[in-house]
Amino acid sequence: MNRSFHCSAIRRSTRMRGTTTTSTTLIARHLARSSPAQSLARSPCPRPHHIPPLTTQSRHHFHSSPTTMSSQKDWSASQYLKFERERTRPAKDLLSQIPVAAASPKRIIDIGCGPGNSTAILRTHFPDSHLTGIDSSPDMIAKARQTLPEIDFQLGDLQTYHPDPDSPVDILYSNAVYQWLPPDTRLDTLTRLLSTLKSGGVFAFQVPDNFDEPTHESMRAVAGSGKFSKLKDLQWGRVPFQSPAEIYKAFKPLCQDVNIWQTSYYHVLDDHDAIVEWVKGTGLRPYIDLLDDHERKEFMDMYLAKIREAYEPLYDGKVCLKYPRLFVVAVRA
Repeated sequence: MNRSFHCSAIRRSTRMRGTTTTSTTLIARHLARSSPAQSLARSPCPRPHHIPPLTTQSRHHFHSSPTTMSSQKDWSASQYLKFERERTRPAKDLLSQIPVAAASPKRIIDIGCGPGNSTAILRTHFPDSHLTGIDSSPDMIAKARQTLPEIDFQLGDLQTYHPDPDSPVDILYSNAVYQWLPPDTRLDTLTRLLSTLKSGGVFAFQVPDNFDEPTHESMRAVAGSGKFSKLKDLQWGRVPFQSPAEIYKAFKPLCQDVNIWQTSYYHVLDDHDAIVEWVKGTGLRPYIDLLDDHERKEFMDMYLAKIREAYEPLYDGKVCLKYPRLFVVAVRA
């Protein structure tokens, strides 16, 4: 197993042009997922004993922002922004890998723009470009418009969104949204968006790659404990994102270059409650949105107990949250 690929806090970037390079990267990723015990032993952040994932085939419709399995409730921009610095860093890392040839784009679309934190770095990096931010959450769009009133923000559905053919897009950019799409149609949606770009156009996105992390294993364990009847028939959780090999196979026929890499971030947070606050803004939503106040409190208490078991305090009492993310930058042929 290639330890640095799975565990290093420093980016391991691999351009998947040749068979040898591609195979090496994919084998490392496969081993990291198929051998959790080895991964736990090598990670500097504590991991619990592996909790077997439950069945995770989503049957719900997802929209363009990080949406929940219960789409009746809007997302909270204020909750999401409690960790704005940590959530924005991957957006900056993604932006840094956009090829120099695309350094003067006329039009950029930020898909799943959320409260505008990713759009803000795009504006700073490309001050002369026309920017549009799209999200399905009214609360997120309201916050984005308040923060960046000069930017065009629109409500929209990712699965039906199609760039205006009369206004060619140079960069399609997305920070942590595509993991919420139904897995069986995810690649179709991504390749459809990629196909709308002109030659040289860039499709850049990153998604959490934390399906097997204790934060998400614990969610599934609590939901499957049998204590919450409203979750009994829910096919909770989400399947892992498509592998680099699957992405490469879908994208390469349309692209002159496909750059795929994984980075594991190690966020030092104040305590275990901070980890819970982090995932309350995103990953926990499919579960707690379906519960009433009493049930939600019980769920959160059980979840916090598991998080305390999973993450040993550091020497100063803080905790280390490991957060792997998968990055893709594709250049249209």
